[in-house]
Amino acid sequence: MSEAMFSAEFFPMNERDLDSVAALEASLQAFPWSRANFADSLVAGHSVWVCRLGGDLVGFSIVMSVIDEAHLLTIGIDRRYQGQGYGARMLRHAMETARLGGAGKLFLEVRPSNERAVALYRHFGFRQIGLRKGYYPAIDGREDALIFDKDLA
Repeated sequence: MSEAMFSAEFFPMNERDLDSVAALEASLQAFPWSRANFADSLVAGHSVWVCRLGGDLVGFSIVMSVIDEAHLLTIGIDRRYQGQGYGARMLRHAMETARLGGAGKLFLEVRPSNERAVALYRHFGFRQIGLRKGYYPAIDGREDALIFDKDLA
């Protein structure tokens, strides 16, 4: 890992981040979350984080916690930083934050077509526990979601 990797820092997302986070999301997804979706997560008190390298937004994550479980709602890494360990770092941070918040398990959904994300989750010990048919909008209709979980204890 490069020295720059270690200078990347995590900050709680705030209202000033909403435009840049929504723009990053729009650059990553065919059917992105809106700025209002991110704002709703802030208001709801979800665990919302950004990763920055200097002034650059590297990525973000949003985790919703309910009692002793957590759900990774979304995570994204700027394409310029993909393949350099930032996704792993962002996921590790999301898992640790959820664990420290009292979650014993972390759940997520992922598109089967998102092979890099599926590989990352499996690398971190997530296991597929189900399938949601037609969960995601897709260019040609709907795409299923793989449901994963991981014990955080």
